[in-house]
Amino acid sequence: MSNVEFHFDFGSPNAYLSHLVLPEIERRTGATFDYVPVLLGGVFKLTNNRSPAETNAGILNKPEYERLEMERFVRRHGITDFQRNPFFPVNTLMLMRGALAASQLGVFERYVGEMFRHMWAQPKKMDDPDILRAALIESGFDAAQIFEAAQSETVKRQLIENTKHSVDRGTFGSPTFFVSSDIFFGKDRLADVEYAIGQSRTPAAFV
Repeated sequence: MSNVEFHFDFGSPNAYLSHLVLPEIERRTGATFDYVPVLLGGVFKLTNNRSPAETNAGILNKPEYERLEMERFVRRHGITDFQRNPFFPVNTLMLMRGALAASQLGVFERYVGEMFRHMWAQPKKMDDPDILRAALIESGFDAAQIFEAAQSETVKRQLIENTKHSVDRGTFGSPTFFVSSDIFFGKDRLADVEYAIGQSRTPAAFV
């Protein structure tokens, strides 16, 4: 079975929408996505890329079409718990460090689900430390413990390394998926991701 990875940043609405759909793919394929936290700001810096909000500014029709595609995706997958975050863009440095801290503390999966919820289902200004702390407490986490762990040099270094390694493999934005060495970008490539997973499980034909 190929290694299947989801490289994500909480600041991406498309990463959140992908997160909601990945369980469907896991059920159909038997694969398990390995969630890899990266810092989207770091990805942009390393690749000389910019966010769609910047690159689409002033372009006629393209932003409207991308909103239409997002609405179609939401309807197609029956997603009901998504709202645009009025504070977007949000600096996600503490959130992403927190993900690695949560991994160290054994609460990574729940942390990911809850932080995505606070960003895109019940949107908050999650780069405000007080709001982040309140969100962690609301979700049942030890906020002080996560804040402390997130400030450790180990966590800071790991996030930098995750981001650089992801870029070295071809990443330029979020969400990015890898099926072994094959890279796929964006929620609209999830059908291709699922196909690649299926192909990786098919035994090679005898020749």
